[in-house]
Amino acid sequence: MIYPIVAYGNPILKKEALDIPEGENVQELIDSMYATMDRANGVGLAAPQINQGIRLFVIDSSLMLGEDDEEKGIRRAFINPIILDEYGDDYGFEEGCLSIPDVRAEIIRPEKLTIEYYDENWNLKEEEFSGMTARVIQHEYDHLEGILFIDYLNGLKKRLIKSKLIDISKGKVPTDYRMIYPLK
Repeated sequence: MIYPIVAYGNPILKKEALDIPEGENVQELIDSMYATMDRANGVGLAAPQINQGIRLFVIDSSLMLGEDDEEKGIRRAFINPIILDEYGDDYGFEEGCLSIPDVRAEIIRPEKLTIEYYDENWNLKEEEFSGMTARVIQHEYDHLEGILFIDYLNGLKKRLIKSKLIDISKGKVPTDYRMIYPLK
């Protein structure tokens, strides 16, 4: 199933997501999230972006990497994740978001992280990620905390995109995928 993506302005995007009871069957939802992410040409999708207030996201960081990159991307689901540590050099990279189409901004994040999560089979994992994979995880993890990438912008940059954000919330932005708009 392909879900519509929740647009900026919907309150679910600003709420902290709830843990999924351990062992609950979420495989069908995960498969649908991959299909939705792929349809929208995204590299990550968090459950709140499809109007589900639960701690789940999927990523495919291989789409962020070129053939010559040393780093190998991953395609993976993260259930009830907890970032244990973020470290390494901070670096900037231009981010965007399926819930905030046509808005991009340079966001500074640490280059590495350690995360604990359950995989699709409810196996508990603790792993370290770096580079683009870490960045995609950080972005999607923020969604579970009710944080959007634009929340990292300073006041001036936020004022510069304010009219775009209002247009997005009113559905006045063309996308190649279905969206749920909070205002009309």
